[in-house]
This record gives sequence, C-alpha cells and structure tokens, in this order.
Amino acid sequence: MGNKKRVLTGDRPTGPLHLGHYVGTLANRVRLQDQYEVFLLIADYHALTTRPEKADILASREYIREIVLDYLAVGIDPEKTTIYLQSDVPEVCELTLLFSMLVTLPRVERIPTLKDMIRDQKIENPSMGLMLYPILQAADILHVKAEIVPVGKDQESHVELCREIARRFNSLYGEVFPEPEALIGDVPTLPGIDGRAKMSKSLGNAIFLSDPPEEVARKVMQMFTDPTRIRPDIPADPDAPHNVVFRYHEAFNDDKAEVEELKARYRQGKVGDVEVKRRLIAALERFLAPIRERRAYYAARPQLIDEILAAGAAKVRPISQATLAEAREAMGLSARRLAELKARLP
Repeated sequence: MGNKKRVLTGDRPTGPLHLGHYVGTLANRVRLQDQYEVFLLIADYHALTTRPEKADILASREYIREIVLDYLAVGIDPEKTTIYLQSDVPEVCELTLLFSMLVTLPRVERIPTLKDMIRDQKIENPSMGLMLYPILQAADILHVKAEIVPVGKDQESHVELCREIARRFNSLYGEVFPEPEALIGDVPTLPGIDGRAKMSKSLGNAIFLSDPPEEVARKVMQMFTDPTRIRPDIPADPDAPHNVVFRYHEAFNDDKAEVEELKARYRQGKVGDVEVKRRLIAALERFLAPIRERRAYYAARPQLIDEILAAGAAKVRPISQATLAEAREAMGLSARRLAELKARLP
C-alpha cells in the first residue's frame, strides 16, 4: 500500500445516505479503494458548523453508525479503506489553527459553496466555525498528506484553497505538504423524485439506501414524469431532463435492453407511466436487495462498527501526529527547537 497515492474523501453525519450519494460518490469510492490508499472521513466537526445544538450532536452520533453501515453495504472494504471519525483525530484542530494564520478572511469569503450555504440556510450571522470550514477541510486533507481529493465540480474551489495553503506554508517554512489534486468525477447529479435538480434529505425527495422495498415502491410511484403527458397513448420524449423516471432507469436498471424498449414505446405513445414505474421498482430492487442484505449482516453485529472506527483512528492518529510534529518543527514551534533557542540565551 505504501506505493499507492493517498486519497481523502468523506461525509458529514447529518442523515442516512441515498441513491444520489451512490451515483455521486459511493460507487466511485468502491472503485478507488483498489487503486489508491483511501482515507474515508466522517466529518462530525464539519456538522457542527451549521448544527451546533445538543440535539443535533446527539442525532449525529446515530447517523455516524448509519453512514458506516451504508459504506459497508455498498462494498467499501475497511481492509482497503481507512474509515475514521474526524473528532477522533484532534491533531486536525491544531493544524486548522496553524493554517488559519495563513489565510485572509476575504479569501475564505470568496469560496462559492460557503456563500451558497450561508444563503440557502438563511444564516444572517455566520459563526467563526462556519467561516473556518474550508480551512478545516484543508487540514483534513493535509494531515494525512492526501494527494488526490475526489470532489464534485462545486467543491473544486475548496481544493484550490487547500493547494494555496500548502503552497504558502511550504514557501514560509519549508516543504512539508503536497499540493493535492482535485479528482472531479464526470457524474451527473441524480434528480430528486419530485423533479428538482438534486436529491436531498432536507428536500424530502430522496430514496435512501436503507429504505425497505415498500418504501422504495411508494416513492417511485410518486415520482415525477412528463406533466404534458396526460394519457399513455400520447408520444413523449423519455430523454427529456425533467423525465425523472427514465433518469433513474438509466442510472440503476441493469437491463439496458429493457430501458431502450421502454423508451421506444414511450416515444410511440405505447406505454403508460405506471408500467414504466413498476419496471423501475423491479430494477431498483435488483440493485438494492444485495445492499440491504449486507447492511442487515453488519447491523446485526454492532460491535463491528465500533471496531472499524477504532481501527481507523488507530491508523490515522500516528500519521496525523507525525504530520503535525513535522509542521511544528518546520515553523520553529517544536519542543526541540525551543530547547535549542533556550540554550543560546545568555
């Protein structure tokens, strides 16, 4: 593993993972673990930036377990991927403080996703913790000296700030940190079942990886189709972006011949929305059944979750401690350097 490049990626524990997460990140992580040394972070400090209330913190503890179950269920292997909890690695906090001295507030305020978060959540007075979010993210990446960071296009600016921080630190104190590269996946955003551009727990338009079969079926039957098609004999375009049912067929139906046959009949006005949805329910069941089965296996063994997180922390902390010691030494903050200075005093 030592010759493999390091990858850092992760999730905030604010809710269970859904099909949008699978298309956007999870499927890619399963592939990456065979090519790279992957560190998978559950970012509970990041969750505090917008949800610092005690009730939210307690809820996040349960979400942490649910997320680990989702990881295992989709095929992330803890023998290949180091899964760890951000708050189990306190060195990240000191590194964040050191990095914050190298970044101006106006530079942070230019991060597009930070501005979007403040706007979308109607935050009138953002906390200092929220403003530090991109710097904490840089510390997450650099404390394990990750070289590759898989992100969506909207997060590219965060990786660019991380590169700037690494560059500035290295120019001031000596070469310590790599300048990580953003790995931007060419993955379409999965729309919500209501036709909105993005699937999201907060919008109530998500199908979760942990949903039982009857819940999946109920959500599919609610799914957005072509509003202009009031009868099944009216020809319509299955490739229209707003036709959510066919977007899900394309993403999850393993029977590509069936998808093409349904599209052909849809264009001719020879298939109704109910049949298209029922075929999608069957396709989603083929996809979700093995995920559910693996999830149930791990859910019945709760001690495994604790062991995986403990093993992750045990692996990451020595790496993080060594990185922090190297950074402190480079800056002149280490105990050894202080001893050298004291020895020179008259």
